[in-house]
Amino acid sequence: MPAPGSGPELRTWSAPLRRQISWLTCWIALCTAEALPACPLPCTCDGHGLQVDCSGRGLAAPPPDLPAATRTLLLLNNRLSFLPGGAFASLSGLQRLDLSNNFLDGLPRTTFGELANLTELRLRNNSLRALDPELLRPLPRLRHLDLSLNGLARLPPGLFDGLPALRSLFLRANRLQSLDRRTFEPLAGLQLLQVGDNPWECDCHLRDFKHWLEWFSYRGGRLDQLACTLPKELRGKDMRVVPMEMFDYCSQLEDQNSSAGLEVPGPPCTKASPEPPKPKPGPEPEPEPGAACPQKQRPRPASVRRAMGTVIIAGVLCGVVCIMMVVAAAYGCIYASLMAKYHRELKKRQPLMGDPEGEREDQKQVSSVA
Repeated sequence: MPAPGSGPELRTWSAPLRRQISWLTCWIALCTAEALPACPLPCTCDGHGLQVDCSGRGLAAPPPDLPAATRTLLLLNNRLSFLPGGAFASLSGLQRLDLSNNFLDGLPRTTFGELANLTELRLRNNSLRALDPELLRPLPRLRHLDLSLNGLARLPPGLFDGLPALRSLFLRANRLQSLDRRTFEPLAGLQLLQVGDNPWECDCHLRDFKHWLEWFSYRGGRLDQLACTLPKELRGKDMRVVPMEMFDYCSQLEDQNSSAGLEVPGPPCTKASPEPPKPKPGPEPEPEPGAACPQKQRPRPASVRRAMGTVIIAGVLCGVVCIMMVVAAAYGCIYASLMAKYHRELKKRQPLMGDPEGEREDQKQVSSVA
């Protein structure tokens, strides 16, 4: 007798069940495939599409079909030379962007316009020569910025105005010669600054930035090195250890420039003569200065060596004067003590007025004479 639940009746009942389970499995797999973001063909992605790695793929432009949920995008070691405005407009949740080791020579101001959540931006080793002042304004959460190994000769004013959260800034190996203090004043939370391997000119243009560096170091900021290239007297020295007295001549130059700017320009200075002389063949002679045309004196460049010598001589003179004052004080004290001792000895030798023994001796001398 066949067991209950077996035979043709069981096969007839289980066939539709297996068919339904297979359809359900296919539907779940299809939904799962649609839920996962598609990864661009030349790149690799993690399981959820949060990190897209397109480094070293020889790309000349960013992939157009990047997942909207991307949090980290790596585009280093490619052939990118230009980024159109809004190239990352669909990646509003992007947090890390690495564009290092490419050929970027310019960035439109709208390149990062939609990346309000970006916290790390790396543009190391490109061909950037200039930056738009509005380029970084849409990145209020940016914490790390790397601009090393580019050709930046200056930083435009207002470049860092919209970066209150910036903590580290790398400007190494560029062509920077001076920096404006006002450009760095908005970076109140900056903790690490690297500016080495730049041709710094330690002159009046870098004086105000030196003041900012002192404030930056006072509140605990870290700086690698700011070694001077010019003038030759300061070559190789760190700007932070150069004394502020070396820049005293800057205020004099500013006063001269301000006073020169207030002068009313007069007519061109010419030599007084009834008729202009006829030109002669050959090189033109230089005009001789006359009474109404005084010869202007050329400003002599300030000598750092002379300034250092003046400071040393002044210190030596002050030391000599102090030593002389100490010697004079010691001599006065010794002289006063000797005079006091002399007066005490003198009082001991002289007889006191009204002494009876002295009177008896006088009387004896008078009686013997009589």
